[in-house]
Amino acid sequence: MRRIIGLLVVLFFGCNPLKKDTPIKIPLIENWQFKGLDTLDWKTATVPGNIFTDLLSHKIIEDPFTKNNEEKVQWVSNKSWEYRTSFQLSEDILKKQHIELNFNGLDTYAKIYLNDSLLGETNNAFRTFNFDVKKLIKKENQLKIYLLNNREIEKKLEEKNLYYLPEGKRVYTRKAQFQYGWDWGPQLNTSGIWKKVSLVAWNEMRFKNIFIRQEKLTELKANLIAEITIESDLDAVAEIKINVATKEILQKIEIKKGIHTYKVPIEIENPTLWWTHNLGNPYLYQFDFRLIYDKKIKDEKSIKKGIRTIKLITKKDTIGESFYFELNGKPVYMKGANYIPQNSFQNKVSNQHYEKLLSDVAESNMNILRVWGGGIYENDIFYDLCDEKGILVWQDFMFACAMYPGDIEFLANVKEEAIQQVKRLRNHTSIALWCGNNENSEGWKRWGWQNNRTEKEKKNIWNDYLAVFDSILPKVVAEFSETDYWETSPKYGRGNPKYKTEGDAHDWWVWHDGYPFEHFENNVPRFMSEFGFQSFPSFETLKYINQTDTISLKTTAVKSHQKHIRGFQLIDTYMARDYNIPTNEEDYVYVSQLVQAKGIVMGIEAHRRTKPYNMGSLYWQLNDCWPAISWSSIDYFGNWKALQYKAKNAFENVLISSVIQNDTVTTYVINDSFQRLQGNLKLKVIDFYGKEIWSDSKEIKVLENSSKQFYEFPLEKVDIENSVFITEFNDQKSYFYFSKSKDLNLPKGKVQQKITKIKNGFSITLKSDVLQKDVFLFTDKKGHFSDNFFDLMPNETKVIEFKSDIDSLDDLKIKTLNTLN
Repeated sequence: MRRIIGLLVVLFFGCNPLKKDTPIKIPLIENWQFKGLDTLDWKTATVPGNIFTDLLSHKIIEDPFTKNNEEKVQWVSNKSWEYRTSFQLSEDILKKQHIELNFNGLDTYAKIYLNDSLLGETNNAFRTFNFDVKKLIKKENQLKIYLLNNREIEKKLEEKNLYYLPEGKRVYTRKAQFQYGWDWGPQLNTSGIWKKVSLVAWNEMRFKNIFIRQEKLTELKANLIAEITIESDLDAVAEIKINVATKEILQKIEIKKGIHTYKVPIEIENPTLWWTHNLGNPYLYQFDFRLIYDKKIKDEKSIKKGIRTIKLITKKDTIGESFYFELNGKPVYMKGANYIPQNSFQNKVSNQHYEKLLSDVAESNMNILRVWGGGIYENDIFYDLCDEKGILVWQDFMFACAMYPGDIEFLANVKEEAIQQVKRLRNHTSIALWCGNNENSEGWKRWGWQNNRTEKEKKNIWNDYLAVFDSILPKVVAEFSETDYWETSPKYGRGNPKYKTEGDAHDWWVWHDGYPFEHFENNVPRFMSEFGFQSFPSFETLKYINQTDTISLKTTAVKSHQKHIRGFQLIDTYMARDYNIPTNEEDYVYVSQLVQAKGIVMGIEAHRRTKPYNMGSLYWQLNDCWPAISWSSIDYFGNWKALQYKAKNAFENVLISSVIQNDTVTTYVINDSFQRLQGNLKLKVIDFYGKEIWSDSKEIKVLENSSKQFYEFPLEKVDIENSVFITEFNDQKSYFYFSKSKDLNLPKGKVQQKITKIKNGFSITLKSDVLQKDVFLFTDKKGHFSDNFFDLMPNETKVIEFKSDIDSLDDLKIKTLNTLN
């Protein structure tokens, strides 16, 4: 017994745990102050942040998001600003062999001083800038950042250029382009320390970067290579320890002095694949890395990554050229929207905002978002959540609707931006595609940008375009990632007939050119990456814009939050085609959302019916960056418009879609899943009081990943203004009307309601003796309805949940088209 105890003691005390000597990160978020170079005294500042929110917190400016205050704050962007902070460091930190000052994002032209010594200058809000400050740092330190007026710098850069570039001075500055004003967003050109600032102190060696490259994948094994970049002060033998899937890999590495990359193979047997949430489980493996030297852990890093293959398939065919994504070897129909920044002031976007919006995306049956090229490369949490929730990301580089310079300095700046961003995002399983730009090529070819230019000038501008989008960016993506690259979106402008047969398309015949919604049904491209229609936002948002408790649409404030010059006119024109135009402003807002939803859902269904000819439907746009009348389906405050509810239904894996073609009603069943379905397709026509006029049923087999017509009947069989066509298959139900909403003889009738308190809000039971069209529930209370803008069939009961923290729901109101027609 004594011997056993002795052995245990030796084992316990003999297993010396490794000491940690990992890099120490010190966030610099305290004690910040700001002032204008010729304006104001020093005032407290928030970092990360920007000059507008700092001025707003001190009530120096009015909220640019309300009334018409945007125009009152334009002076802010015409000035230069100074930020400063002071900080202390301990002796332990000062003794570290390396101390580095890191800026994750400075907006944009900045001069940085530490203890009155110039560290350097920055010129790109999308790049990180790191400085070795070991020789300058001391116990008491002062950091100053001068943020220069980018408008003055842009003016000088434009004057230096040999020719005027389309879309003005913004093209010279590498920052979020939408801040210069867009047809859905304000002109709020920020300046500031918009991302984190930190000090990093370390000894001898550290991880510089880790990329988990997927070499080969079969059902039995995933062969991966960890490409580990290490920065070291010395030649040494170290160990890399990797833990993944209950497996431990320990490999000795002969490290060379400097920055070098080392490869460590990783095998995972019987790998669980990552799928989008609508097709399977978005499973992520956790890889834990440790760098061990001299019996110390010198650095450690964790990466969550899914195992999958994703490819963009563009192959010539008898029609033109395909455009679709293949996930794990299977063609996947893409359903989603275009995403813009969630706020003009990025520091106002919290983790909770990301969680809510991306949860809404998954709940709405979307499996992809396109991060649009006029915004920002999103924060890490955005991609983390897309990985976790099974949402693919089409990632634009940040170039939009312009031609950009091609001088040596600009190209070098862009190349470094691209390298940094591709390296940052390449381990994210959600990244499906890198796209060079948004509509730059289309603008050059179709928007008159070549008018009144010499042939030499046109050639030079186009060569500058090619230098970025046909050379620098594709080479960076190919060298530093495993992701496919697409030069520009769309491939062809809508003036070129090839827009329907090759590549991706932006169809703005609807809206911009006033074409009817029916245009979508006869003009389906291979992949629709943009199409849209505007509507008014929620009552809450309109009240916020006006700063009143009532709905008023003719105020200067509301007009200033409509950024499309013909926006109000187009909403009115399209509304008149399909709906009776309400005279009541609250009703007008409601119907505007129905108009938007009708048009976009018509497009989605038209796209999906032609599968596999068309393999993607992404509408413009998901969200807003401020309170606005816009193309969004979720408004600034996170309220779902009618489009979001109806798109959720239109994006279901199994969709029943009917359409009138040549006086015949044709019914399709679309199946995006990888399972064959069999069942009874039930069809019936009822009048608006519930009386059955006609019915039929048919046993059908629906192939996996398919779209097929299963039924048709002549329109002459029905009373088109007084009936609804109901189809059911495998728990899916569809309601189809034979006439426009304004022509339906909708009966008057009351919606009975019963409200019951439940754990996370309220249960609302609804019933009516007659069909109620587009039932809209609303309240002044904050919360979310599980369904809204739905059709309530006569004598059927529907239960809705209202998720909210409130104790009572005493102001629930209901609108339907029945009460308006």
